[in-house]
Formats: sequence, C-alpha cells, structure tokens
Amino acid sequence: MANGGSTTQEMLGRFEGEPDYSDPSGDDFEALARDRIPVRTLRAEDLPALVRIDRRITGCDRSAYYRRKVREALDESGVRVSLVAEQEGEIAGFVMARVDYGEFGRTDTAAVIDTLGVDPAYVRRGVGYALLSQLLANLAALRVETVRTEIAWNERALGAFLERCGFAPGQRLALTKRLA
Repeated sequence: MANGGSTTQEMLGRFEGEPDYSDPSGDDFEALARDRIPVRTLRAEDLPALVRIDRRITGCDRSAYYRRKVREALDESGVRVSLVAEQEGEIAGFVMARVDYGEFGRTDTAAVIDTLGVDPAYVRRGVGYALLSQLLANLAALRVETVRTEIAWNERALGAFLERCGFAPGQRLALTKRLA
C-alpha cells in the first residue's frame, strides 16, 4: 500500500460497515432507476415521439393536445418540469408536471403530474420509475412539498404503479359536473 496503509475505501471516504450510497445495485428504486435509464429535459423535437407513445397507449390521435402541452412546457412562464426517458436510442416515456405555489386559499407548494406515458414496448423495464424518480428529485430541489395526480378509477395498473412509487389517496375529493 503505497498510500501509507489506507485502503481504497478509506481513500474514498468510506469505511467498513458504511453503506455506499452511490452504488446503483442498492434497493432504492429512485437511485436504481436514475442510474440505469437516461432521463433528460423535454425538447420541442420530442413532440412526435410523445404523440406516438400516447397513440400506442390510448389508440387515439391526441396530437393537438400534445402540441399544446409541449408549447406550455417550453414557452410559458409557469414552473413546469417535463422529462423524457430514452432507451435504445428512442424516447421510451415522458412525464409532465407543473408547480403551483398555492391554490384554493392555501399557500403550500404543490406539483401536479398531469401527463405520464410509457411506450408499451418499454413497460416493466423501469422507465416509469426512472421518470418519476428524476421528477421527484427535480421537484424536491424546487422545495415542492406535495406531488399529486389524478387517475380514472378503473386505471388499476397505473394506480398500482403509483402506489409502489409512494403515492396514496389524498385528503381531497375531486368533484365534477358535466355542462350540457
């Protein structure tokens, strides 16, 4: 040991029994997902991939919706966090969220996930976890206190996924009224 008897772990600041939090083989889904799947900020040229993924999921062409969402994410002044995950050289999934600094008379900082999609070809490969992991890290850096989303009552697979990511039913009850 040319370094005076120190082990490699000691030189790196780690000692016996101390966990290596940088190790991507740990059981923390956030670190694991972010280490294995590249996640980056949404760009304008990602629009066709988002529309393609959504069409594969829903069977509908909602390109006008996604044009508006991408324009909001990139051009409007509100705080938006929109990310895409890449696999095998293509976009495998996306998430879009906005930060609200108070609503309904409350001053808490909350984020709303309003759009989430994973290409069916990449389901169960950690893409959704990677997206949510990076989104939550970004929102934590913005000092967001709460993250919420809504799903249809019969979206059981999505509900189960969100539950595995730590989401639970909130204290709010969503009310709707259809206008004729």
